[in-house]
Amino acid sequence: MTNNQKKSAKIFAVVNQKGGVGKTTTVVNIATAFAASKNKTLVIDCDPQGNASTGFGILQSQRQKNIYDILVGEASMREAIIQHKIPNLNIITSTVDLAAAEVELVNLKGREYCLNNAIKNVIHDYDIIIIDCPPSLGLLTINALVASDRVLIPMQCEFFSLEGLSHLLTSLELVKENLNHNLQISGIILTMHDCRNKLTEQVEQDVRSFLGKKVFKNSIPRNVKLSEAPSHGIPGIIYDAKSSGAISYMKLAKEILSKEKA
Repeated sequence: MTNNQKKSAKIFAVVNQKGGVGKTTTVVNIATAFAASKNKTLVIDCDPQGNASTGFGILQSQRQKNIYDILVGEASMREAIIQHKIPNLNIITSTVDLAAAEVELVNLKGREYCLNNAIKNVIHDYDIIIIDCPPSLGLLTINALVASDRVLIPMQCEFFSLEGLSHLLTSLELVKENLNHNLQISGIILTMHDCRNKLTEQVEQDVRSFLGKKVFKNSIPRNVKLSEAPSHGIPGIIYDAKSSGAISYMKLAKEILSKEKA
């Protein structure tokens, strides 16, 4: 079977221009859940903070070939891939050098397509590729959106998140119209959900009434185990598989996969 006949990976960009909404926690945990479900999964850490790389326990000394080298043409995707000890899970890491990539790429022709072009070389090697984006709508995020089929939007259940969501949806529509006609919103993930908080309830009602089936049924609760896990370099669903956060992420991953198969 030739590469053209092989099944291509489904590519998800995990995006929110607002920081602190559980974006990287979502990437680390759903990627682990996908891999545990025997989907060959690649995580691309496209955030200069490198939090997804840290969340998987990958040391700075192990990140010598990373996404920055790929984007500036100094390494191929295959050269930068790290095989994680979790079966079916590979990582392309990030370092603070990536912050310079936005400046270096800005004058390059076709700069929005650098990541898309690089991913083509490995798209048939995986079932799922997940891209962790920086908390901004700059060139790195645009590259991720151009390379992706689907967008996952983690959203904290608070008032200001509603305003940010409206802006983000407008930006996604612009990317779809001008750069990637195939881009679709897979769904919105309600994070840091606190059922004891009336504001949380109100925000959830507003989002669900406005976006309906675009909002995943499974939300992610505030959970101390999810917060502790990155400091140990272990995904939350492995750090404490019985915690409410871990169980919620496993259910969410299953819901995402079911939605894509429907």
